[in-house]
Parts: sequence; C-alpha cells; structure tokens
Amino acid sequence: MDKSEQQIRQHLGDFIPEDLGVSLNQVNGISAFQLSDAAVTATVTLGYPCDSIRDALIDAIHAHMAPVLEQRALSVTVESRIVPHRAQSSLPARDQVANIIAVASGKGGVGKSTSAVNLALALQAEGARVGLLDADVFGPSQPLMLGMPDGTRPQVLEGKFFVPVDAYGLQTMSMGYLTTKQTPVVWRGPKASGALVQMMEQTRWHELDYLLVDLPPGTGDIQLTLAQKIPVAGAVVITTPQDIALLDAIKGVEMFRKVDIRVLGILENMAMHVCSQCGHQEAIFGQGGGDKMAADYDTEVLAALPLSLRIREQSDKGEPVMQAFPDSDEAALYRAAARRLAARLSLTEAGSRAFPNIVQH
Repeated sequence: MDKSEQQIRQHLGDFIPEDLGVSLNQVNGISAFQLSDAAVTATVTLGYPCDSIRDALIDAIHAHMAPVLEQRALSVTVESRIVPHRAQSSLPARDQVANIIAVASGKGGVGKSTSAVNLALALQAEGARVGLLDADVFGPSQPLMLGMPDGTRPQVLEGKFFVPVDAYGLQTMSMGYLTTKQTPVVWRGPKASGALVQMMEQTRWHELDYLLVDLPPGTGDIQLTLAQKIPVAGAVVITTPQDIALLDAIKGVEMFRKVDIRVLGILENMAMHVCSQCGHQEAIFGQGGGDKMAADYDTEVLAALPLSLRIREQSDKGEPVMQAFPDSDEAALYRAAARRLAARLSLTEAGSRAFPNIVQH
C-alpha cells in the first residue's frame, strides 16, 4: 500500500458509528477497500442491524472522508452481519438461535412486556430475524399485546415440537397459547422453571438473529433457571425513574452480573410526561436515576421513553406502537434502543456457531 492509500483507509477506519461508540478499526469493520486515481470503493460491515439509518451512516461517512479524498469519488456500502456471541459460562448457542437476549425488570408495572414486544419489532424493522418468547409463565401478556385471537394455539410437529406463532413477522411462543384466560397457572417454582426450558427447547425456532425472552418481574426461580440452562448473550433491564423502581432494577442488574450475563443497557420508561395540550415536559417520576445507575454498572441508558398514552393504548389494542405508528417519535426511540443494544452485543466476543448441521442418530 502506498502512503496515500494507507492514510485514506486509516481515515475511514477512524470513523465512529454513533450507535457503536467505537471506531471501525476497533471492530475490523472495513471488509473491502479499493483505491484508484479516480475513486475509493469501500464496504463497511457492522455486527448489528441498522436498516433505518443506513443512508444516514453513508452520508456521515462521506462527510468524514471528504478532507482526504483529493477529488476522488467515494462509493460506500454498509452491510450488517449478525453472528452469535458468547453466552454465560460459554454455554453453546441453541440450534437456529444466534443470540438470546433477556428482557427483565426488578418489579412489575414498569412496562417490561410493552418494551420487549416493541424492541423485538424494532430489531425486525432494522433488518434482523427476531423471535419473542413470553417467559412470564404465571401472567403471560404477549398474546394480548400481539393481538392474537383467544384460542390461538401453536401447531405441533411430531407430537412434541411447537411451531412458533407468527405475529407481525415475529416468531413467538407463550404460555398464553397453551392455557386459557379462565385457567390460571397454579404451579410451584420448579414446575414453572421447567415450563420455560420446555418452551425454549421444544419450539422450532427458525434461523433467528435474536430471540428476546420476556421474563417475569423479579429475581426468582425462572430467572435463575434461565441463567443456568439457557445460553443468554445479554440482558436489558427495564425501569422507571422512581427511586423504588431503580432499587429493584439494581437487584436485577446485580443478578445478571453474578451469573456472568452482560447487561447491554437500561431502558427507562415513563421518563418524562409531555402534556398533550401544550407540550410542556415534566419529569413526574424523577430524573437522572437511570443515568446514575448506568454509570455505576458500566452500562448505558439505551433510551428514555416518555409517559405516552399512545404506547399504552396500542399495547392494549394488540397492535404495538412500533407496528401501528412506525414513523412516530416513540417508534424512533425504540429503534434507537434496539440498534444500541445490538451494537453493544456486537462488541462482545463471538460465540459458537448459530446454525449447526442437524445430525440424526
């Protein structure tokens, strides 16, 4: 490489995508590079989905490269390549599932299930293949949030495997598909934990980049079973700015740290109330708690969602805001949070291969 080519490639490698937070050189993000007297052609490969901002990224790279091009034309392609990442205790990845991401909260009522379904739809909107497992065995809410009719049941293969239920393009499974509203699940802890493992292992997921697991609130048996038996690449903790919610969220973060599961970020719900009449913003549940917690635990606030009537109404209607209003401010926040959590995950070491060949014995 002559000096000019080396300088230009180095300058491209110094570019820092906003969601990633580190330079392309640090993640070996330049997968192809060619230089001639008239043009520079490059391919940038990122480890997370970014469909909605691909054009903006290309524009930002053009602006970054302008000082060193010396009249050359620049042609940049931005690609995404999602690979499996290391799970806790180096548990091998599940067949057909590259990365399992736990969505957790220290207490109920903070919008965890609403966040899980919208994050799943946001990852899908960014170009990933996504599944959603509703692991709240006692109070499954995802069938309602996904608008599934009463009595929806998964197809059964070979008498023992569930076919995921398609919902807005997501591959989904929930205890809510296996019981009725009139028959609540009354189980002791070990049986509930067994149900989670059974749903995970007996569902025929198909080539998923990400499987989001909507956990029940708290830090009990089901969460510990997840940590011991299911390969989790990362976790997202949902909280509100209230002190009591943050205290419980800290317990959730501590639990994941103890079992070697990386917390990819914190999603702060109900961070701000925006008056629908005058637009005045007020932090009625307090503010700054999520940022302080993120700083204390070496993670980040992925997004701060407003106290939004639209988010609540759409969840109750069975058409989440990401699906019903994909161009809304709320949807943009969910997409940004989804990209950031996937980008943070992409910075962890690679794990075992996602889609091994299935050998019948």
